[in-house]
Amino acid sequence: MLLAEDDRAIRHALERALILEGYEVTAVADGVEALAHAHREGPDVLVLDVMMPGIDGLQVCRVLRAEGDRTPILMLTALVETADRIAGLDAGADDYVVKPFDVEEVFARLRALLRRTSPVTTGGGSGGGSGGVVADSGREPQISDRQIEAAGLRMDLQARRVWRGRRELELTRTEFELLELLARNSGIVLDHSTIYDRIWGYDFGPGSKNLAVYVGYLRRKLDEPGAPQLIHTVRGVGYVLRED
Repeated sequence: MLLAEDDRAIRHALERALILEGYEVTAVADGVEALAHAHREGPDVLVLDVMMPGIDGLQVCRVLRAEGDRTPILMLTALVETADRIAGLDAGADDYVVKPFDVEEVFARLRALLRRTSPVTTGGGSGGGSGGVVADSGREPQISDRQIEAAGLRMDLQARRVWRGRRELELTRTEFELLELLARNSGIVLDHSTIYDRIWGYDFGPGSKNLAVYVGYLRRKLDEPGAPQLIHTVRGVGYVLRED
């Protein structure tokens, strides 16, 4: 694991806590060092402070994503506005923790990210586990070990690539996992708690905007002028992927 945090007290305290939790940690103080270590060591996961001198966490994230590096990234931020969190997602981050944070929350989010390091099965095309409500699905999704075809989308699960028609979409790891879950259950309404459990491994609670932020970001990447919307909100329940 690579930890980049310019506040010495926070860096040392978090490094110690992570080591006691069983992680192998390389801790650095700025974005320049973070990029150098990321290129040299290829860590399993990165924890990046947003506000760092020189190259900040968002810039580190953008550089790695532009290079095709899909290593899970957890951002640490003191910025609590929705626009600031969206900036992190736009840069390619997979999740974020707001300072001051409980170290147990950091551990929980890291566990959830690392569970998704390799492609996982997130439910069958006929069910979707508890919380699934069957809607008008239209054409059934075509699912194999290699790919999923649903609602005009094609997902290559091994290469972790996705297309709508001929257009390839650039998705972060969490966006890909969320879209995969919806595509596997195309036509089935998945409630909020089911999605949180499948994607993040725990429910953030009724006040969380995490899921809504990711759905909004996916919609901006998926939607096309004159084409049907693919991700639909079922008020009071959750979300469903279908091509109207």
